Amino acid sequence: MLLLGSMTALPAVSTDIYLPSLPDVARDLGTSAAAAQLTMTGMLLGGAVGQLVIGPLSDRFGRRAPVLVGVALHVVTSLLCAVAPAIVPLVALRMLQGFFNASASVVAMALIRDRFVGSDASRLMSRLMLVIGVAPLFAPSVGGLIAGQWGWRAVFLALALFGAGLWVVVLTKMPETLPAERRRAGGFRTAVSGYRSLLRDRHFVALAVLPGLNMAVLMSYVVASPFVLREGYGLSEHEFSLVFAVNGIGLVIGAQINAAIVRRVAPIRILRAAQVGVVVLAGVLLALALTGAGGLWALLVVLWFVLALVNFAPPNASSIALGRHGEIAGTAAAFIGACQAGVSGLVSPVSGLLGGDAVAMTAVMAAASVLALLVLALATPAFRRGGAWQL
Repeated sequence: MLLLGSMTALPAVSTDIYLPSLPDVARDLGTSAAAAQLTMTGMLLGGAVGQLVIGPLSDRFGRRAPVLVGVALHVVTSLLCAVAPAIVPLVALRMLQGFFNASASVVAMALIRDRFVGSDASRLMSRLMLVIGVAPLFAPSVGGLIAGQWGWRAVFLALALFGAGLWVVVLTKMPETLPAERRRAGGFRTAVSGYRSLLRDRHFVALAVLPGLNMAVLMSYVVASPFVLREGYGLSEHEFSLVFAVNGIGLVIGAQINAAIVRRVAPIRILRAAQVGVVVLAGVLLALALTGAGGLWALLVVLWFVLALVNFAPPNASSIALGRHGEIAGTAAAFIGACQAGVSGLVSPVSGLLGGDAVAMTAVMAAASVLALLVLALATPAFRRGGAWQL
């Protein structure tokens, strides 16, 4: 659990530890807030492409080799980010960083599918959220402390150090769960045929998109919150880190509640209820931002519940989707991860383009949640009478 959690957390840590530095990056490099946010978007989009490439490679060469190479190159790009002279090279390097550290998350998901299916897989993915939740709890505080003492560039040195430690742990502790006889022979054409078979399964595609749309809800908050809370509501760097940590507790609690009930309640039933709940709460959040009712405290309380509930959908949707294509688990995990990173990466910076205030942030969160519900209702049989068994 700790090994898989550390692997899955690498992209999250790479995102969250850097958050308090976004305004400083914009000032230091003489650019806008929207341009600084592109360093976050670049990493997410790089991660989407990286998963599409690395997933089939893990089906071809096993699980260990791709993650060892990817994490090693994550260390190199982190060091290069620390010396980036301008915003454009930094965005490009962050895309490469996302590409390479995607190896850790996609292999972690494939490892789960190699050994678990159904409710067990969903429960394990939810337990992983406990480890992933440590990133929102501690990474911004650590990143703020590092940046406060040595500047934002030192944050990337810390990411390089984390990657180096993870590489050693993977080398010494991670087992190979895909024996040679189960590996897929072939190269590019084999990978393309795998993705083609996935694309023909419309229910799989719909389920694969759902984690991305729910992650867009989360990432819209993650990317916009430094500007909304620090500049819009006047929170200090320490106060922002504290709020971010409290919201991280919500993420962890939501994931653990899901893990506790998934053995007794079918994942599809949890997914349906959670998706409806996110839409309702996101709508309330948008109304609070538009009217100003209750001030900052009301906004933060509803936001906490949105973030706690949004963590129910990804593990259940992912486990159902992976269960449909266990023979190409690495490719299927890559497709899901790419959708998650790509969709959230495209949607999350929209709040910055819309003005970067509380209304823009909550409007994007509400729109992403509504779109997720529509996908679940219209592109899968989840809400049809007696139709959920097809998933």
